[in-house]
Amino acid sequence: MKTEYDLIVIGGGPAGLAAATAAYDQGLRDILIVERDRFLGGILNQCIHTGFGLQEFREELTGPEYAQRFVDKTLEDGIPFLLDTMVLAVRPDRTIVAISPKLGRLELHAKAIVLSMGCRERTRAAIMVPGTRPAGVMTAGTAQRYMNVEGYLPGHNVVILGSGDVGLIMARRFTLEGARVNAVLEIMPYSTGLTRNIVQCLDDYGIPLLLNHTVTSVHGGKRVTGVSIAQVDDYRRPVPGTEREIACDTLITSVGLVPENELSKTAGVQLDPITGGAVVNQRLQTSVPGVFACGNVLQVHDLVDNVSEESQRAGRSAALYVQDKLPQTLRSIRVVPASGIRYVVPQCVDVTEQTETIKLFMRPSDVFKGASVELRTDSREEPLAKFRRSRLTPGEMVVLTVQGTVFAAVEADILVGVKVL
Repeated sequence: MKTEYDLIVIGGGPAGLAAATAAYDQGLRDILIVERDRFLGGILNQCIHTGFGLQEFREELTGPEYAQRFVDKTLEDGIPFLLDTMVLAVRPDRTIVAISPKLGRLELHAKAIVLSMGCRERTRAAIMVPGTRPAGVMTAGTAQRYMNVEGYLPGHNVVILGSGDVGLIMARRFTLEGARVNAVLEIMPYSTGLTRNIVQCLDDYGIPLLLNHTVTSVHGGKRVTGVSIAQVDDYRRPVPGTEREIACDTLITSVGLVPENELSKTAGVQLDPITGGAVVNQRLQTSVPGVFACGNVLQVHDLVDNVSEESQRAGRSAALYVQDKLPQTLRSIRVVPASGIRYVVPQCVDVTEQTETIKLFMRPSDVFKGASVELRTDSREEPLAKFRRSRLTPGEMVVLTVQGTVFAAVEADILVGVKVL
């Protein structure tokens, strides 16, 4: 097989497929997708619930239906792909080392690379929940695969730790299969999932959400027999006297996602300590020229529609890079999170002679009601731009569309913060 390509996309999930097809539409033809699973589509193949595609396709789809739209486009464009192929390393010179049961060890080179490896779940070990180590403790994504792909019901009497979106969705899924979900516990004073999932997955089924609560111990020998839970204080420490036990045979953890950036590290890409993803400009190019990042490997999204839009930009940018058509950078402006904002992506904007609209993605650090998100510089009293929001919460990403003239008018860092009205 070929070893030289114009563009190699690592990851055949929703991000990788969107990036590859967008690069094709931009005129690039020498593209290869490398996917470690046996199928294209990524995590969406096990997300059989609806709620996908409302922005991208203006209709409500299941996860497999949404993924299939991009799989069909990939096949229609004739973009080649390698399945069951694991990338072991990406070198700074854009050489890719991979292994495949059929092809053995591969060494490929590309003029440009799109990193779209997705993310993984934090486990019980990552948050150090004490107690015994029985069967029946698993992440929400693992339970989802067991139920929706393998056809197994992994438990009948369930406690869910963490209110991430997959955990909320699995609370409903367990209930629909006849299992009992005793409670969803969240250590923070707010849910980390979408409001619509709290309503549709918990409220509609009478499943209690216990905020400021956590699991303090897991009990059981061969199988989970119960968990101890407690209320936590402002420092997330268990409050004495609030402990109680809940009998259960399954503990599901939904305690956050981590971008899979091991390959980004081997490529020498600069990572953001808050997002865990790459530091990028508005074209999703990383600190390594010709290497782009998108989707959940860049930042953990709550809507796959945003993943697709972001990845399409990365694919177009990668194609323009190969075609030597990217606008010349006049200067770079850092975009820095300020009060009330945990992070902002992209972390810098390259100002060019072309004025372009730029999308900023960010997460609030707390819950705010009746607030505005403002873009400022230290040298100006008035904000460069402000966007009013009736409610901000860490569980829902904020997306701002900012006119390029805002960045063209300044040379200093731009601070993005929340102002309560």
